[in-house]
Amino acid sequence: MKNFTPFKLKFAPLFVLVIFTVLASCKKEETDTSISYHRVINASPSLATYNAYFNGAMVNSAALPFGGSAAYASYSPGSYSLKFTTASSAESLLTKTISLGASTYYSTYLINKPAALDTYTISDDLSITATDKAYIRFINLSPDAPALDLAKTSATTSWFTNKAFKSASGFITIDAGTYSIDAKETATGTIKTTLASTTFVAGYHYDIVCGGLITPANDTERPLSLQAILIK
Repeated sequence: MKNFTPFKLKFAPLFVLVIFTVLASCKKEETDTSISYHRVINASPSLATYNAYFNGAMVNSAALPFGGSAAYASYSPGSYSLKFTTASSAESLLTKTISLGASTYYSTYLINKPAALDTYTISDDLSITATDKAYIRFINLSPDAPALDLAKTSATTSWFTNKAFKSASGFITIDAGTYSIDAKETATGTIKTTLASTTFVAGYHYDIVCGGLITPANDTERPLSLQAILIK
């Protein structure tokens, strides 16, 4: 009579290898969740363009114009140096220390006029997504603007209310589609600027940024405007 090796013994080494591989993969995924993500956006209300350096490495492929953004890059949690320069020089115009926490997305906006540059950093909650809705938030980055509301043109209610300079809302969902949007002075309801015919795609997050100046001093300063910036 022939002797047969039991199935569970014959394949035990392979079974152990598979389990080890699965556990190793899970451990790698758990490690990956500690990574931080950071992006940079130029919201300084001028005609100037800028380069951004994160710990000495330039993060943008081309100089950032007003409303221009660099895509998320991944980093280990910790403190980093963020430097801004003109498009033609590596000399620092502004250097800030940015602290990144684990498993978090961040956006840093370059703000204020060239003579008084500063940054505004916020975390981005991208954890909830739906394929049939778009996501928007409102950020007031106009140095001389009053508190503002944001509403769909001709709507009787606002999506966001009472956002002062350097304040941001959380994200809300809207139906995907094309909209005309008004920024209104909270105190009076007066429309200060309008963003016309802007399309929001389902499944994506957008910043709607009010930037520029209500009273530009000259033609190198940008007038008040709304911009919809895809978060990526």
